[in-house]
Parts: sequence; structure tokens; C-alpha cells
Amino acid sequence: MSDPAKVRRHAERVRELVAEAVRTQVKDPRLGMITITDARITGDLRDATVYYTVLGDSAAQAGTGAALDSAKGLLRSTVGRALGLRHSPSLTFVLDDVQDHAKEIDELLAEAAERDARVQQLAAGARYAGDAQPYRVDSDDEDSDDAAPPADDRG
Repeated sequence: MSDPAKVRRHAERVRELVAEAVRTQVKDPRLGMITITDARITGDLRDATVYYTVLGDSAAQAGTGAALDSAKGLLRSTVGRALGLRHSPSLTFVLDDVQDHAKEIDELLAEAAERDARVQQLAAGARYAGDAQPYRVDSDDEDSDDAAPPADDRG
């Protein structure tokens, strides 16, 4: 197993190399508006997973996935030459659905804000269920507070 810092550096370099190669070397018409978001590489530096997003509908995402799979050999050789490792890491492309998760979180936050507003409206006209002073106050209790404390019997 390699040093974690070295693995991180190689993963960042893989991300940069794949992004550059997709932009300049891959000439597939199925390739849509793609962004390489992340790359992760195993500790033995043999397998790399590249995450990407595509602007567009599911047809554009499927086309871009097919284009990346067909260009996998070119991209692997480019990455292998640039990294200078004994073995070029095999590349796996995964569609990163960060945008879908962000949209879902935004919808949940909007729903929570709406529910909070409804609770605030209900609480605005609410009154206490019991008395305003929930604790019983006797006139005898007030007199006993003024009395002297009990004497200490320890002598």
C-alpha cells in the first residue's frame, strides 16, 4: 500500500489528465457538456474511478457514458504515460449525481421552511393550557422564607 498523500496526489493528477484529454483528444460526437468532478485511486495505484457530470437529459448522459467507455483505452494510455507508473491504472467512469442530490436537498429545505412557517402561525395565537403561574404559591410559604434557619446540632 502506498502513502495516502501519494495516492491523493495521483488521484488529483488523474482527474486533471482525464479532464484535459477529454477536452483536447477525444473527438466523439456523443460527448456532451462534461465536467470531471473527482477521481479516486486505489492504494495499489492499479484502479482509478473517475466521476463526471453531464449537462443535459438522460440521453446526453447515456451518450457521454458510451463515449467515455469507447475512449477508455486512449485515456488510460495518456494517464499512464503522464504518471510514469509501472502499471497504468485501469479507468472506471461513474456518473456523479451531485446535481440530483442538491436539488433533492433544496426541495427538502423548502418543505422544512414551509412547515416552520405554519408552526409559527399556529404559535402566534396560542395561549398556555394552564394558569399563567403554573406553580402554587401559598402565603404560608412566603412567611416561612423569612424565618430563621434551623440551628446546627453538631455541637
